[in-house]
Amino acid sequence: MSSCNVAVIGAGPAGLVAARELRREGHKAVVFERQAQVGGTWVYQPSVEADPLASDPSRPIVHSSLYPSLRTNLPREVMGFRDYPFLSTGLAHRDSRRFPGHREVLHFINDFTTEFGLNDLIRFETEVVYTGLGADGKWRLRSRRANDEEVDEIFDAVVVCNGHHTEPRIAEIHGIDAWPGKQIHSHNYRIPEPFRDQVVILIGNAFSADDISRDIAQVAKEVHVASRSVDDSMLGKQPGYDNMWLHSTVESVHRDGTVIFQDGSGVLADVIMHCTGYKYYFPFLDTNGIVTVDDNRVGPLYKHVFPPALAPGLSFVGLPWMAPLFAVLELQSQWIAGVLSGRIGLPSQEEMMKDVEAFYLSLEASGTPKRYTHKIGDYEFVYIDWVAAACGLPRLEEWRKKMYHAVFVNKKVRPEAYRDEWDDEDLVLEAQKDFLK
Repeated sequence: MSSCNVAVIGAGPAGLVAARELRREGHKAVVFERQAQVGGTWVYQPSVEADPLASDPSRPIVHSSLYPSLRTNLPREVMGFRDYPFLSTGLAHRDSRRFPGHREVLHFINDFTTEFGLNDLIRFETEVVYTGLGADGKWRLRSRRANDEEVDEIFDAVVVCNGHHTEPRIAEIHGIDAWPGKQIHSHNYRIPEPFRDQVVILIGNAFSADDISRDIAQVAKEVHVASRSVDDSMLGKQPGYDNMWLHSTVESVHRDGTVIFQDGSGVLADVIMHCTGYKYYFPFLDTNGIVTVDDNRVGPLYKHVFPPALAPGLSFVGLPWMAPLFAVLELQSQWIAGVLSGRIGLPSQEEMMKDVEAFYLSLEASGTPKRYTHKIGDYEFVYIDWVAAACGLPRLEEWRKKMYHAVFVNKKVRPEAYRDEWDDEDLVLEAQKDFLK
């Protein structure tokens, strides 16, 4: 087996577990982190960006998209790593809830970092400004420290773990340039108070729109959530609220402040909040056009990880979404580490490209938009188990799969209380027995 000198970009959960697996496999890992601490998107920052839509590429970037009231949408049993579960510590200053607040997740990430001695691998306050492949097959990397000093280095491989919750996607709305109201992306949402007594439109129906709409409804005059993928039976005034409605998608907005929905109804609104997700963004990465981001498809990538023409020297961890993320991060990292050492083989470049092309054709045939290339919610466990098998590891535990799906069933039954009331105690007990092994 060979040992490689590997650059890991980012010290969030993806970069940390990648560094751990690389070191376990006998590689030398150097982790570059532009913040002063580990955690990535789980590091809360109360400040927001001056540009509420975060659309100016030259703006000073606030990395975090967290808001104080945010709690996990998955239980801690599902969120942890397979060999390092996210257990309740029982300590007074910690959050012991099954669906804890974001600060508890950061505590867990810090615990993981300490447990595996990863701090020694990390260069904090060091931003990667360039990485590209040299003529000799090695990767050139330039980093910039807090004092603006730039350092050039050479690595055998680069693992990209820089997250994807910083560059917002904005909904395209007919007439928006003439609409007089305020726009904001959920990236810059922190507290409900600025929306007191206002009529607020939220676009999107993922967890952020769901949580933020309930947060804002405490103080807003009216809250209207617009979603392109909601079931018609759910439309209308929302139970438990006298000031919140669910609509079909926004059709157009107008100079007088009116927002018209697809069903023809309309409201006079003060604010539109885009809860519309994020763009994959790699401003530091130079692949001579081999890897591109096209309508949020990072490609071509074999199994969301390896660009066939540059594998295994370049890889990505954490691109898939709508899945139990930490399990994905851990297995992708184990795969990359094993491939770099030569313990695990990859198909030929030609075979990998054929696989990628077949995957893209299947998305097209099913009518899946390109921007959903990395959304694996319809086959998350097929994917996870495939990567596990490629690593020679057991499939994901059945209790973990059942518990993951149980959350979404419970959320439909108890949209307000699914984080505090549940019916899967049998699975919790099974998980706890597993953790004791």
